[in-house]
Amino acid sequence: MSVTNSIISAFYSKRLRAIDRFRRQPWDVQFEQFRLLVSYGAGTEYFRRYGFGEFGSVEEFQQRIPVVGYDELQHEIERVRAGEENILWPGKVRWFAKSSGTTGDRSKYIPITRESLEQCHFRGGRDVMAVFAYQNPDSKAFDGKALTLGGSHRLDTMGAGAQSGDLSAILIRNAPRWVGMVREPSMEIALIPDFEQKVEAICRRCSRQRITSFAGVPSWNLVLMNRMLEYAGADNLLEVWPDLSLFIHGGVSFAPYREQYKRLIPSSRMKYMETYNASEGFFALQDNLSTPDMLLMLDYGIFYEFLPLKDLHEPARAVTLADVEMGVNYAMIISTNGGLWRYMIGDTVEFTSLSPYKIRITGRTKSYINAFGEEIIIDNAERAVAAASAATGARVRDYTAAPVFMEGRSKGGHEWFVEFETPPSDVMLFAEVLDKTLQEVNSDYAAKRFKNTTLMAPQLVVARQGAFYRWMQEREKLGGQNKVPRLANDRRYLDELLKINTL
Repeated sequence: MSVTNSIISAFYSKRLRAIDRFRRQPWDVQFEQFRLLVSYGAGTEYFRRYGFGEFGSVEEFQQRIPVVGYDELQHEIERVRAGEENILWPGKVRWFAKSSGTTGDRSKYIPITRESLEQCHFRGGRDVMAVFAYQNPDSKAFDGKALTLGGSHRLDTMGAGAQSGDLSAILIRNAPRWVGMVREPSMEIALIPDFEQKVEAICRRCSRQRITSFAGVPSWNLVLMNRMLEYAGADNLLEVWPDLSLFIHGGVSFAPYREQYKRLIPSSRMKYMETYNASEGFFALQDNLSTPDMLLMLDYGIFYEFLPLKDLHEPARAVTLADVEMGVNYAMIISTNGGLWRYMIGDTVEFTSLSPYKIRITGRTKSYINAFGEEIIIDNAERAVAAASAATGARVRDYTAAPVFMEGRSKGGHEWFVEFETPPSDVMLFAEVLDKTLQEVNSDYAAKRFKNTTLMAPQLVVARQGAFYRWMQEREKLGGQNKVPRLANDRRYLDELLKINTL
């Protein structure tokens, strides 16, 4: 065991026992979180409005407090931003994570309380270290410095002394002093608002540092890593950072990027650890790197509910952890120590284990294609892209898909816009395997494709290099937690991309 890992494991031994407890007693821990949360909520205007008090039951909570999204809660959040107290959480909230999810035009402002910072976001970061060090005692991932590529927005001061910015910027501003000793780049560079300027500054500062791990969104880190190779004149990242051995990633699926990272970091020592961390909270982490699912973290000041995706418009069907089932696609509902009550975050998950509770992210409640009853979700798309890539030797950099609507007597279909890192050996075969795999993993799609009943074979458009980057740049969405929407039920994004592709 490395000396650093020994220290981490010893320091966090009590915390590791707490994690083991919620593996064994999940509902006990979740009920404790519920009781703690409602004790805070009882003094808020929001609870009084719905007649719910500190001693109400879970069942009464579900009956009285409505399931909401950001639109329904926006008025209350704006009041909190203006400095009003005791609206959603006791006291005044001074921090708001600015988030747009994928590439939506309108920003969301997620309240970040002192409790959510300490008990959720920071605890999640510490648990990543503790779990990884315990599971990988010989790794040297924490012997050097961690490179983090955060958001690209400054913290904008609002009225009443509140501040907003990317979650990463808020975490950097509030992190304990010791974090700055083990993390790169400096705070000044980390908070540079222009993504491209920040990448250049990181290259100048970090190319000669001893970086042993890095963290962030796979797509944006890939941009940084490729630029680092150019800057250093290196063929792979081990020539720049010989001891690099861990990438902590989240935000988007890692599947389309895995082979590209293996090429950039050709080392058997390299480990990849997924986390599920959003502006609204830190939810899960990969506690076993040999399986792709993640352990749901149950003592972060979050009470979970899950609504079967098929019942998305019937919130009364939401269930707690006690009643979830494996193999069901659920929309996740959270009540948090950030003052979000029965908030539908917009992500969908599937349970892969009930003892302990483990999940995998399957998509978004608003990111799908269902123009013809085919109900394609992101999980279906990721599997199909992976199969098509494997069959043709391709490496996909980015992609999106949208419907081709029926006109006159013509049948509908899907159009896929794909930018390749390595082109497929046969573009037509890529499209055929994509189509075949979608039929294998989605029976609704298969039924619509049967003998071209409703859907024709998918159309594949090969994007020019840099098309997605230019599109995100035009929308001022470079870096941070901004994501390319994989699927859309209309053609707005795709038509914009097709226009850029012709320039």
